[in-house]
Order: sequence, then C-alpha cells, then structure tokens
Amino acid sequence: MTTGRIQLDRRGHVLLIGLDRAAKRNAFDLALWDAVCLAYGELDRDPELRVGVLHALGDHFTGGLDLPAWAPIFASGRFHIPDGGLDPLGLSGRRLGKPIVAAVQGICLTIGIELMLATDVRIAAASTRFGQIEIKRGIYPVGGATLRFPREVGWANAMRWLLTGDEFDAAEALRIGLVQEVVAPGEQLARATALADVIAQQAPLGVYATLASARAALPEAEAAAAIRLLPDLQPLMNSEDMQEGLRAFMERRPGSFQGR
Repeated sequence: MTTGRIQLDRRGHVLLIGLDRAAKRNAFDLALWDAVCLAYGELDRDPELRVGVLHALGDHFTGGLDLPAWAPIFASGRFHIPDGGLDPLGLSGRRLGKPIVAAVQGICLTIGIELMLATDVRIAAASTRFGQIEIKRGIYPVGGATLRFPREVGWANAMRWLLTGDEFDAAEALRIGLVQEVVAPGEQLARATALADVIAQQAPLGVYATLASARAALPEAEAAAAIRLLPDLQPLMNSEDMQEGLRAFMERRPGSFQGR
C-alpha cells in the first residue's frame, strides 16, 4: 500500500485509528493526513464514541512527513483540513473534545512526536526510536513540537532533542515524560486500548469537562505562537541550508550548513 489510508475499528465506545501505509513506514502523504483528520472528525461527532486510540500498522509508527508532497502545503502557509475533519495536531480550528490515547512502536519521527504531543496518554513499545529531526534538514518543527515539547517535558529536556535532532529511545521518552508507559514490543496497542476502555467507562460528560478544563489552563501565548508556525517556516524553506539538508538526507550524510 503506497497511498496513505487508515483502518478504523470500533470497539464499544472506543475508536481505533490505525495508520496504514506500512510499505512506506507510515510516512505521511496528503492522503494519510486527510484520512486522520476525517477520523478525528468522526470520533468527535459520534455520541457513541468516547475515546480514540491512535496507532499504526506495521513495524513503525511513522517515518515522518513525505516531504515532496508537503511542499505546496508549506508554501500555502496553512495546514489543509478536509470538510468534516479536525486537525489532529490541534493547532487550527476547533479541537477534538474527546481524549486520545497513542500507541507507538518502531521509528517515530517528526510529525509522529507532534501527533503524540497532541494526544492525552501515550504508550510506547520498548524498541521505539524517537527523533524530532527537522533541524537536520535545515528547517524546524511546525506541527507543535516547539510549543508542547518544552511544556510537557521541561525546557532543557526538550531542547536537548529539538536542537540536536538526535534520536532517543523509549527509556528516555519515559524518563522525561513524553510517554507514560513502556511495554514489550507488540503489546503497545493492547495496553493503549485497555486504558482507553477504562476512560470510556467513566462518565463521558465528566471526562470531556476534565479535558476542556485542563486545556483552558494552557497559556494563551501557545495559541498565538501556533499561528506563527508555518509563516515562520517560509524563509527556511527558501534557504540554501534547506536545500543542503535535503541533499544530505538523500546522500545519507550530515549536512554542512552555512546559515543562509
């Protein structure tokens, strides 16, 4: 399967949302993005659904963005959200009002971490490898990592990984609080679903009110910063360093950046 899609599985009051582009390490093309947006919209609208579980088929959660497909989106200055969908990054438009539990495995790069940061509880397989590697490509994260990573794990813990682009493992993700539990490989979806089931058994109005109240306490500056994410990417997309970052990626070597 080379075009992105998702698998939806209803289990009582829980909706499992599975990334299904395993042949491409679940790299996000625009079709996969649109499908996830629409799944979040369905979860939000259906009164029988109370909790979502975001997971991925295959060996990896996601290798990140399929960059060539995203160039027009970055040039437009805004993420496209299809009619009936909600932004799974929670950066534009109305946000999903129901909780999401994430289950990750294998490689989890760039947008994978940012999708996790927009969920409410996160479970990782012990073999998961994380990386917010945009800085190695001459750009920077525009899916919310710069806003949420420092808030979630502390400033210096976030900067350790945001400013280097280094990979880190599940043990480090647990230490800093990016994930709440680490389980044996292959058990991450079952554990995430079990937690979702517990949440789904609680009074739904109380769950939604708890989520809304916690979000209301977030600094207003975060929303203002979110508006600047894609516009601030434009000069980086046109830089020589960005072109060098892409060449380095294709040639599998470190980039040699000049700051222009």
